[in-house]
Amino acid sequence: MGKILAACFFLASQTYSIPPAVLLGIYQVEGGQVGQEVGPNDNGSFDLGPMQINTIWMPELSRQWGVSEATARKWVRDDPCTNVGVSAWILRGHIDETQDLAQAIAHYHSRTPKFGDVYKYKVISSMDRSGLLRTTR
Repeated sequence: MGKILAACFFLASQTYSIPPAVLLGIYQVEGGQVGQEVGPNDNGSFDLGPMQINTIWMPELSRQWGVSEATARKWVRDDPCTNVGVSAWILRGHIDETQDLAQAIAHYHSRTPKFGDVYKYKVISSMDRSGLLRTTR
C-alpha cells in the first residue's frame, strides 16, 4: 500500500471513528485499486476503486455532494481518499444502524446473511493473518 492510501485510511478512520484495522481488513478482502472499475455485477452495478464501492451508492453521493452521478463515480473510482472515506462512511452507517461492528462488516458486503456472514469472516480472517487483531491469550 502506498503512502497516500495509508494516509487516507488514517484520515477516514479518524473522521468516522472506525478502527483502522477494520478498514485495512476490508481493503485486503476487496483488493481494489485506484482507478479500477469491476463489473458488471449480477444487478448491473459496478465496484469502484480500492474499497470496491458499489455504484448503487452513486445517487445518494451525488445528491450529498451536489454533483452529477458521473462526477461522483469518477471521484469514488479515481481518488483514493474519497474512496476510503466513502467506505468508512458506509461502514459507520451500518455500525450506527446495527450497534454491532461485526454485523456492520457483514452489511458492508450484503444484508443477506449467507453472503454477509461469509464476507465478515473473510475480513476477520484477513485481519488475523495480518496481525491486525489483538488477542488475549
